Amino acid sequence: MKQRPILAITMGDPAGIGSEIIVKTLSKKEYYDLARPLVIGDADRMKESLGFVEENLEINVVSLVEEAKFTYGTIDVLHIDIEGAATVPYGKVNAIAGKAAVNYIFKSIEMANNREVDAVVTGPINKESMHLAGYKNYPGHTEIFAEKTNTKDYAMMLYTDGYYVIHVSTHCSLREACDRATKTRVKKVIELAHDMIKTYSIDNPLIAVAGLNPHSGEGGAFGDEEIKEIIPAIEEAQKEGIEVTGPIPPDSIFYRAMKGQFKVIVVMYHDQGHIPVKVINFEDGVNVTLGLPIIRTSVDHGTAFGKAGKGTASPASMEAAYKLAAEMALKKFYLK
Repeated sequence: MKQRPILAITMGDPAGIGSEIIVKTLSKKEYYDLARPLVIGDADRMKESLGFVEENLEINVVSLVEEAKFTYGTIDVLHIDIEGAATVPYGKVNAIAGKAAVNYIFKSIEMANNREVDAVVTGPINKESMHLAGYKNYPGHTEIFAEKTNTKDYAMMLYTDGYYVIHVSTHCSLREACDRATKTRVKKVIELAHDMIKTYSIDNPLIAVAGLNPHSGEGGAFGDEEIKEIIPAIEEAQKEGIEVTGPIPPDSIFYRAMKGQFKVIVVMYHDQGHIPVKVINFEDGVNVTLGLPIIRTSVDHGTAFGKAGKGTASPASMEAAYKLAAEMALKKFYLK
């Protein structure tokens, strides 16, 4: 029988759509054929969300991985007891929900660090709720994972339709993003992309690096960041044997990718990568944190408070994040 990695799935903010999209995903047998899912969250909210699907499913509450059944028809939930989490109102910012969401993440990282699970798939969180709960030092998931795994160098990668898009910077102002596009950081992100290609056996190893400025600066006419920072980073990586090219003008790099020239793209800032990825496939995007010692994939959307509790949320991104986590875990741990 094919090996099935164990995936920890965090429920996300209890006031959001996390429990719904998890139930909708796990209502399909194909996902149990790919992996062994273990939800980390609130068992009562998960039971409530069973009403969003027609399939006859049940919740199996566990306290240890060994107690999970990992069989279709039963959703195994490692219950984290946060008082009030099961009854927070849907669609509203809430400190209890923020506390619960962060504690689900903490538990998933602990389990991944101990290799009790092979990968973590994270549901959506609300940063305002998280900060109300006292976790103001975390801008989001990525920083929590970095701190709890003692990771210094990491990068956000978006994956969709066979394209791997890694960001030099993400959640900062555009002005600050220009300052962050240094030779050291660009080189590190190229290295993280290269490690990802080797670890997960990407069939096209060429890394394409986008320029920062229009026309990639056009020889300094529209900015000199390419000359001073980006080109030297690329040249150093090439000397180390990494297959990397660029800088390619940002307005054509994704066109060339879609023509089949490369699959792995390093972009300089948030919207340079997010806009084309969401145009290519808005619903099925997956957020991956590169550089961690553990595998972490995530939905590429928020808590969708406007849809929470209504049964209308699409599980497409959760399904894609689940599939990618299973594939990555299989390649990293079971096919070596």
